[in-house]
Amino acid sequence: MTSPEIDWPYDADQHDPLTKLRIPVVGHAWPRWFYIVAFDSGRLDDERHRPTDQEVRMLASFLDQYIDHWYNDRWKAKMAERPFDIDGGANGIIFRKWGDDDWGYRRRTWEYGPTYVPEHPRIRGEKSPGPLTLAQVMDRIHTVGEEPWTYWTDWKAAHPEVFGEVADA
Repeated sequence: MTSPEIDWPYDADQHDPLTKLRIPVVGHAWPRWFYIVAFDSGRLDDERHRPTDQEVRMLASFLDQYIDHWYNDRWKAKMAERPFDIDGGANGIIFRKWGDDDWGYRRRTWEYGPTYVPEHPRIRGEKSPGPLTLAQVMDRIHTVGEEPWTYWTDWKAAHPEVFGEVADA
């Protein structure tokens, strides 16, 4: 008989509650797997840096929106065979929480520049865009230019139980 611990090939915490929501929890910014969305818990087990229940709902909804927008039913079924949504062609997002209403993110493909945007509070410069709430970080991820993409703002508006009421643009 094999142990589930031995059979677990992922560099994510198998027993973290976020795993049930298909959100891998990793302890660093550079996971080996191409997760579409991941949460970097850091090296310290500090509850202040864990997402609140509301933030967990936002992370799960962010993942749902990404999959809904970019994948067909066949690929969705293929991804569902694993405990996490993984795609080597996706520019996955790794979220990091620095403190209350202070979030950062990175894209898996980033090779240069800061590890996270915004950076850790201890090293932020005057021009750093922080602190940012999780909702602000998610808007930033979906923005090129001045305004977030319509498909993102439409998603948020359709999910007020997660994101609150979204004002019309």
